[in-house]
Amino acid sequence: MAGQSQFALLRQRRFLPYFTVQALGAFNDNVYRQSIIALLFVLGVSTAERTLYTNLAPALFILPYFLFSAIAGQIAEKVEKQKLIVVTTAMEIGIMSLAAIGFLLASMPVLLVALFLTGTQSTLFGPVKYSILPSVLRPEELTGGNGLVEMGTSIAILAGMIYGGLVFKIAGSYGPEAAAASVVALAVTGNVVARLIPKVDAGAPELKVNWNPVPESVAVMRLARRQLAVRNAILGVSWFWFVGTVLTAQLPTYAEVHLGGVVNDTALYIFALALFSVGVGVGSLLCEKLSARTVELGLVPLGAFGITVFLLDLYLARPGQPPATGLSIAAFLATPGGWRIALDLTGIGLFTGVFVVPLFALIQSRTPKSELSRVIAGLNIQNSLFIVTAAVLGVLVQMDGVTLAGLRIPLPGLSIPQVFLALGVANLLVAVWIFTLVPEFLMRLASMVLVRTLYRLRERDVDPAIPAEGPALIVCNHVSYMDALILAATIPRPVRFVMDHRIFAIPGMRWIFRHAKAIPIAGARDDPALMQRAFDAIDAALAEGELVGIFPEGRLTRDGEIAAFRGGVERILARAAERGQPVPVVAMALRGMWSSMWSRRSEAAGAGRLARMRVPRRFRAQVEVVAAPRIVEPAAMSAAALEACVRGLRGDAA
Repeated sequence: MAGQSQFALLRQRRFLPYFTVQALGAFNDNVYRQSIIALLFVLGVSTAERTLYTNLAPALFILPYFLFSAIAGQIAEKVEKQKLIVVTTAMEIGIMSLAAIGFLLASMPVLLVALFLTGTQSTLFGPVKYSILPSVLRPEELTGGNGLVEMGTSIAILAGMIYGGLVFKIAGSYGPEAAAASVVALAVTGNVVARLIPKVDAGAPELKVNWNPVPESVAVMRLARRQLAVRNAILGVSWFWFVGTVLTAQLPTYAEVHLGGVVNDTALYIFALALFSVGVGVGSLLCEKLSARTVELGLVPLGAFGITVFLLDLYLARPGQPPATGLSIAAFLATPGGWRIALDLTGIGLFTGVFVVPLFALIQSRTPKSELSRVIAGLNIQNSLFIVTAAVLGVLVQMDGVTLAGLRIPLPGLSIPQVFLALGVANLLVAVWIFTLVPEFLMRLASMVLVRTLYRLRERDVDPAIPAEGPALIVCNHVSYMDALILAATIPRPVRFVMDHRIFAIPGMRWIFRHAKAIPIAGARDDPALMQRAFDAIDAALAEGELVGIFPEGRLTRDGEIAAFRGGVERILARAAERGQPVPVVAMALRGMWSSMWSRRSEAAGAGRLARMRVPRRFRAQVEVVAAPRIVEPAAMSAAALEACVRGLRGDAA
C-alpha cells in the first residue's frame, strides 16, 4: 500500500463514497446557483433587478457560515460522521425539493429562501468534510487525499456552473422543469451514495453543544488560533479564498472587456474559469508527488511565489484593451498574447492548488481529532469573512470614488489588469509576512529542495512514531552533514536539532539551522559554557512540548559504523523526569547515507577534502529513514538500549 498513488484511494470504500458525495454537493450547489441566474434571463427582468438578485444570491448563500458554523462544528464533533453526512444529504433533498417548486413557479423569493437553506446545509457539511479525512486516511495519505478532494471540488464547481448555465438553453421551454429535476436528482444521488460511507466515530461524543452561536463562534475562533502553526495555516487557507474570490469575480468582465469576448456570451468567461479550475485540480494532485507522500510545508512558499509570478505576468500579458472584440475561444487564442494569458490563468490555478493542499493537511495532522471539526468551523467563519472582504474590495478598488454624507472619498479606480497586478503584489507581501512569522515554511522549502535534489528519499514508519503533539526526543545515527535536513524533510512536525557548533556554522546552512531553532552544542573540553546552555535549551524546548533531535554519537561516523551512544541522552531524559514530565523517545536510523556526498567515506579512504564533496557514485543515491515505535519505558531509554535499537533499525544498510 505504501507505494500506491493517491488515485488508489478512488477504488476504496473508505474514500470513494465520501469523495463522490462532496463532489456531488459542490456540483449541485453550482448547478442551482447558475440556474437561478439563467432563470432571470428567461423571465426578462430588468438589468437593475437582475443585478440585485445576482448580488443578493451570494450573500444569502454565505450568511449561514457566519451564523451557524460554530454550531455545525460542535455537531460534527459530537455525532458519528457517516450518520451526519447522511442527515445533511437528506436535508439537501428537502431543500432542493423546495427549490424545484421555486423553478416551476418561477418564484424568486422561494428560490432565494432555498438558497439560504442550501448555504445552511453546506455550513453543516463543511466541518465534517475535512475532519473526516484523518480518521479514514493514514498520515502518509493525507496530502494525496486532500489533493483529490480539492481537485474534485474545483472541477465539480466548474462543471456545475457550466451545466447550470446551459440547462435552460438545452431544455428550451422546459428549462425550469429540467433545472428542478436536476437539482432534486443530484440531491437524491448524494444521499444514496452517503449511505455507502463506512462508519467513522465521533471526535468528542461527550461534548455538550452550546446552541448560542455568538459565544461559541468566539470559542471556536480561539480554538483555531491556539497552535501557532495551525493558526497560520488557517490564515493561509483564508488567503487562498481571498485570492480566488478576487480573481474569479473579475473573470466575467475581464473576458468581455480585456480578452475581447462576445457581449452577453459567457463562452470566453467559462474558458478562462476552466483554465483556472483545471490548474487548481492539477496543482492539487501534484502535491502528493512533490511532497513524497508527507505533509510537506515547503510547498506552501513555492505555491505562494508561483501565484505572484503568474499574476504579475497576467497583467504584463495584456494591461490594456484587446486587439479585437467579438472573439470566439479559438480567435482569442490566435490573438497576440492569447496563449500567454491562457498559460498564466492555468499557472495561477496550479500554484494555488500547490499552496492550499499542504495547509489543509497540516491543519488535519496537527489538530487533535477531538477538536478538528470545531477548528474547521472556525476556519469556515474566517474564510467567509475573507470572501466577503475580497468581494467588497474587488468592487471598491475599481471605482474612482464614492460620496458619503456629502463627502467625496477618492478610490483607486483600477482596471481589471491593474487589480490582478495589485493582487500579485499583495500576495507577495502577505506571503513574506506569514513566512517571517513562521520561518518553518521557508526552512522546509530549502530543506525539500536540497534533500530531494541530492537524494532519492524514502521513509518508513516515521509518521506513526512521531506524536501529533507534545514533546519527544528523537535519536538517530550520525552519518553526514545533511542528516538534520534529511530528518526534517521526513518528520511532519518541526524539530529542534542539537548539532555540533561547527556544523551549525557551515556557510549557507547557518541561516536554515538558525531559523529552524537548532541548538548548537560543544564538548565539555571545547566550551563548557556552550554545552550547559545547550542542555538548558533542550530542557526548555521539551518542557514547552517541542520535538528535539539529537545524534547521541556526538560526531559524524568516520568508518560508516555506529559509534557508542554517549551519556548526554540519559542526562536529557533525567532532567525531564526530574521536572515530572517524562519524555518519550523516537529512535530513527539513516540508511544508505555512508555512500552519499557530505559523509566522511572518502576521508576514511584517504582522499582529500575536495573528494569528500563529490557527487555520489550513484547520482541521487537512495536514502531511507526508518523509525521504531515510540519508546516510553524508562528501562529502554538508556544510552546502550537506544544504541542497540538504532543499530537494529539500520541493519546492514549503512
